[in-house]
Amino acid sequence: MIVAFSISPAAGDETGGVSEAVAEAIRVVRASGLPNETNAMFTNLEGEWDEVMAVVKQAVEAVAAVSPRVSLVLKADIRPGYTGQLAAKVQRIEQALSE
Repeated sequence: MIVAFSISPAAGDETGGVSEAVAEAIRVVRASGLPNETNAMFTNLEGEWDEVMAVVKQAVEAVAAVSPRVSLVLKADIRPGYTGQLAAKVQRIEQALSE
């Protein structure tokens, strides 16, 4: 499965920024060892259901450690029997664009 998720504290720092809190969540994701990528809006994470959800929970807990309220947006692509789709899905789109 691939999960695209975004975690943010309810309030930012003195400038309204949330990058420090979000960086803590990304540290958790990267330490998990699961395939992942982060862009301006979401982090994509690939693995089995239980391992992916455990990482999402730990990332939420990391943000909750610095904020009394946390927002989580999550979208999942559940396709049993497929792995390596984090890159393969993009490659299929790029191939279709070049035809």
